[in-house]
Amino acid sequence: MQLKRYVNLGLVVGLSLIFSSGNVLAGAWTFEKGKSYHRLEANLFYSDENYDVDGDRTDMDAGGDFQDTHLKYYLEYGISDETTLIASLYYKYLIREDDYRKDETWGFGDIELGLKQRLWQGHGGVLSTQGLVKIPEAYDDDDDVPLGDGHYDGEIRLLYGQSLWKLFPGYCNVEVGYRWREGDAKDQIRYVIELGSDFGQRWYGRVKLDGTAGLYDDDDLFDDYGNPAATSNYDLGKLDTAIGYRINDRWGLEAGCTPTLYGENIAAGVTWTFAIVFQP
Repeated sequence: MQLKRYVNLGLVVGLSLIFSSGNVLAGAWTFEKGKSYHRLEANLFYSDENYDVDGDRTDMDAGGDFQDTHLKYYLEYGISDETTLIASLYYKYLIREDDYRKDETWGFGDIELGLKQRLWQGHGGVLSTQGLVKIPEAYDDDDDVPLGDGHYDGEIRLLYGQSLWKLFPGYCNVEVGYRWREGDAKDQIRYVIELGSDFGQRWYGRVKLDGTAGLYDDDDLFDDYGNPAATSNYDLGKLDTAIGYRINDRWGLEAGCTPTLYGENIAAGVTWTFAIVFQP
């Protein structure tokens, strides 16, 4: 079992480096037919606090902490000029530890597949809709620290992007979506507000508020000793900040920091990211 997991890790790293991932990506825009965007991220999330049911940050029980180290491969591919395929694949190594026990899990996490359809474009702006499904079949949700919440999700999202080049070399992007979730997990409202800009020929950056509002009440809150960052019902707001460097027209590097800002019934912490981006 150990050997199989290491082999799987080697495969995903190798394939991701072969096909891997560019430049500033704004959510509402679609890719031309045959064009693609690839992104390989190495992420580290650390937490020793939770957001409780009142939204207050509290220490994890028994001096506990949680660490999620994972690779994420993200793809966008233009099926046509108006339609873009979206896919995400995760490989995770999770550690949850306190004064009494230590649990570890590694393997593939949730698989996400979607389509983005451009509805309108003009005057520097674009309006799109996006459908996505989250598939929890790559892991066992009975693991000591599950690699995901174990629920199928389906989502529909409306996205609007606007070029800001008349003001400065940048863009803004706003998204709102509804996510249906199976079983005991309650549905969610998803929302994004994003601003990005170039800083000269090589450097660029972005800042993004990424939020989730769960449609639940206090009776729906539950979480055993599992993954505190993948509870079934929660609220969460994160501030995704990143700076990137274009090596050339195809390759780029990004570094990012994403602290959690607010939430309920979910881990509070910071994610550090390093990414290779590729746009052939």
